[in-house]
Amino acid sequence: MAVNGMDWNAASTGGSASEANTAGGAGRKPRLADRLRCQLEEEIATGKLPGGTRLDETGLARRFGVSRTPVREALSSLASAGLVETRPRQGAIVAGLSLGDLIQMFEVMAELEALCTRLAARRMTEAERQRLEQTLHACFEAADPGRPNDYYEANLAFHEAIYAGSHNPYLAEQTRQLRNRLQPYRRTQLTGPGRIETSCREHAEIVEAIRQADAISAEGAMRRHVTIQADTFAELAARLPESPAAVDNA
Repeated sequence: MAVNGMDWNAASTGGSASEANTAGGAGRKPRLADRLRCQLEEEIATGKLPGGTRLDETGLARRFGVSRTPVREALSSLASAGLVETRPRQGAIVAGLSLGDLIQMFEVMAELEALCTRLAARRMTEAERQRLEQTLHACFEAADPGRPNDYYEANLAFHEAIYAGSHNPYLAEQTRQLRNRLQPYRRTQLTGPGRIETSCREHAEIVEAIRQADAISAEGAMRRHVTIQADTFAELAARLPESPAAVDNA
């Protein structure tokens, strides 16, 4: 069955290299559950599935023309990231999130990422710096506005290299958990005009500061990189309810 121009059963045996990597390593075919998760993430981020929406396994399986197993796996993954809640007698529900919630979460995210970067500038080994530069080159290679998902995967690898370079596993895990919660909204940011090119330039600034072991400059560059800009606020405001109460009543 084709949904949004995609044959979901056929999709389980194909896809881009970035999607294959997401599914568990280069050269591997993407799992159908991962593709379903990405589709549902996008619909949550764009407001097509607002907070409070019930996600019925049977209905989703019918919609995408698949069995309930990949749907169940996709919902479980979304629940682990905090995008979906499981409620008694209701099943899976899209987690309520207001614009205010989102702004506050991005503020915390910017500080966590900035701290990771400050520590990485001080602690990264030469091998880790080289690895970071490789991820930067990969970002530039994937910087095609027509392939935002490819760039998003390269962007994730860039940030993961910085988390590892902080040499603080607890901080890295906390940052990763919040990043996963914000994942669909961060992915949506990359669709803005010129945003991928700007992101690449910001990455290069961060790498240069780390290369110079300038912890303060690296921290500031990352904070600016992650902070939501005014135009993005306007986009999110158009998609999300104004208050948590509005979400709960959806």
